[in-house]
Amino acid sequence: MFWNLKAIGRNICPLVEFAYSNSFQSSIKMAPYEALHDRKFRTPFKKQIHGVDLVREIEEKVKVIRDCLKVASDRQKSYADLKLKVFLKVSLWNKKLRFGRKGKLSPRFIGPYEIIEQIGPVAYRLALPSELENIHNVFHVSMFRKYS
Repeated sequence: MFWNLKAIGRNICPLVEFAYSNSFQSSIKMAPYEALHDRKFRTPFKKQIHGVDLVREIEEKVKVIRDCLKVASDRQKSYADLKLKVFLKVSLWNKKLRFGRKGKLSPRFIGPYEIIEQIGPVAYRLALPSELENIHNVFHVSMFRKYS
């Protein structure tokens, strides 16, 4: 009644790996196998390319991969950036800070507070009220939520 999962895994893993390696990936605009080996997976039914044509095809693929990764990286960066500006109001995530209540009843975000200045690429200084003066006023962007 029990399945022999190790035997099934040994039989299925190569097929899963083959399927993944030859499936189209939107970030690089080609299959991982194609990116890694600089050519599409060739079955016995496909013709072989040799010499100068192969080198030219590989150089073109490297250029395409580089351009696609740059575009994907820029797109991901635009999603990740909060594009915080000075004087924008944000709510601060109440992750480690406890005010009054403990546990589930404490609010998840507190604020809104104004951003005074950008300290680094991902760190900002907030204008905190006087009751929070014992807390350091520089926070990572992951602690913010845009206040609307």
